[in-house]
Amino acid sequence: MFFDYLVLGAAESHAPKFLNTGDIIATLAVFIILMLLLKKFAWGPLMGVMQERENLIAGEIETAEKSRLESQKLLEEQRNLLKEARTQAQQIVENAKKQGEVSREDIISNARAEAGRMKESAVQEIANEREQALSAVRDEVVALSMLAASKVLGKEISEEDNRQLINETIAKAGDGR
Repeated sequence: MFFDYLVLGAAESHAPKFLNTGDIIATLAVFIILMLLLKKFAWGPLMGVMQERENLIAGEIETAEKSRLESQKLLEEQRNLLKEARTQAQQIVENAKKQGEVSREDIISNARAEAGRMKESAVQEIANEREQALSAVRDEVVALSMLAASKVLGKEISEEDNRQLINETIAKAGDGR
């Protein structure tokens, strides 16, 4: 009841009033004025702030998307560089293996050639030593033969005749081998 009294303005009368058109019109006018004031001073600036906030968020989303695309591009570039570096490293290793194989073959070839030269030199040296030994033995045999022949014969033949005789004998003995 107290509520009815305040709302309807019925201070003296307790009889219900159904429609108070003056109050309705006044309330409606105050409401419209309040809405216009809110639109001008609150709603407009609020919508402007909301629009700025929307633009800011859209800009940040766009910047984040650009950053994501750029980082994805950089990641792909890094992957390509890494792949290229691995390929180059593999080529370097393969080239080093090939170079090592070539060097190994060169070293083996050089060692074989040196061993062949050393063998030929040794064979030649052995042949020279053999010839020198044979020559020394011949000279010794000639000297001994001359000494033996002079003792057997009791006379001395000329050294030249004796040498010639011994050389012929040695040559005949050498052919008989």
